[in-house]
Amino acid sequence: MNDDATLPDALTFEARLDRLAEIAVKVGLNLAPGQEVMMTASLEALDLSRRITEQAYKAGASLVTTIYGDDRATLARYRLARDESFDVAADWLYDGMAAAFRKGAARLAIVGDDPALLANEDPEKVARANRARSKAYQPALELITTSTINWSLVASATPAWAAAVFPDDAPDVALAKLWDAIFKASRVDAADPVAAWRDHNAALRKRRDMLNAKRFRALQFRGPGTDLRVGLADGHAWMGGASPAKNGITGNPNIPTEEVFTTPHAAMTEGVVSATKPLSYQGTLIRDIRVRFEGGRIIETSASSGAAVLERMIGTDDGARRLGEVALVPHSNPISQSGVLFLNTLFDENAACHIALGQAYSKCFVRDDLSAAELDAAGANRSLIHVDWMVGSAETDVDGIGFDGSVAPVMRKGEWVD
Repeated sequence: MNDDATLPDALTFEARLDRLAEIAVKVGLNLAPGQEVMMTASLEALDLSRRITEQAYKAGASLVTTIYGDDRATLARYRLARDESFDVAADWLYDGMAAAFRKGAARLAIVGDDPALLANEDPEKVARANRARSKAYQPALELITTSTINWSLVASATPAWAAAVFPDDAPDVALAKLWDAIFKASRVDAADPVAAWRDHNAALRKRRDMLNAKRFRALQFRGPGTDLRVGLADGHAWMGGASPAKNGITGNPNIPTEEVFTTPHAAMTEGVVSATKPLSYQGTLIRDIRVRFEGGRIIETSASSGAAVLERMIGTDDGARRLGEVALVPHSNPISQSGVLFLNTLFDENAACHIALGQAYSKCFVRDDLSAAELDAAGANRSLIHVDWMVGSAETDVDGIGFDGSVAPVMRKGEWVD
């Protein structure tokens, strides 16, 4: 039987949700028997989080600990808390998370935030709170970005998120449509979802291996409003799909995923680039982003809406103005073809080629044991943020630039050149 064959329409919502939970544990984390799980979720994702907990214990988890967030409590802070509180974060909580990771716990995050939750709050307070949280979370985040542990993201639909994605539909219809889109993008509806993910990972591995064999020095992106040369870090390696963590466990950090990606050189990006999709960031939709890079650093920005939020984002630290990731995604992928703007980076970044401002992934190197000084020397960027935004479309061409200056076509009109 073809692993990608879809199931009959009679498959119930509960059965699909169970399958998503199974994918999260068996494909995303590839949980090892005896391993702990540290999970975060919103209260509205309670049903999925409970099913993931069940699947984790079936897979042999020793302990599953879930920390829940509450949108109503978050809004109460912005409307009622004293001004100085926005420079405070729960250091003790993030220290505990880092301690759990050092002891070998796997990390699972269920995402599904309301894209407009903080849209009406003071953007300066939002930026300050995010900066404080980023600093407190840095020790734990470093263990994730260095792939010290196996970790994964999976999505749960919520009414507020669904209303933002499908504003013209009745609430129940919007929620059902968002769940359907999540299930399809996550390969829940395949006859054998785990096998379908195995085949998909093999296809991504083929693209990754091709790029690693080419050993390009830079990538050149061209499209409407874009003429950008992205230098690649010294000793970079392309990754995509399933990847091994340093604890020896191979999992899929993102459910879903359609990308292959690597680390740019922090000082070697030049030119202009225009976003091909809006960026949802901290409750604000930033539209029509266009920036200019010189010497690897953003020197000019513009946006038709959310420009002030964009400026605050890149002002987080010096590394926030530099690239930490570049990713290639074919326009014909299922997420892109769905036509849905998810207003969520987990999905939208997998709809198109993209770049990320901020922290680089230290795992995207031929050597996976580079010291901090060696990473700096190779060109890996450092920052408190990592924000992806989309730059690819059906009109995007990508060339690979060799060390000798040779040019090889990689993508034409948004598709791989074979």
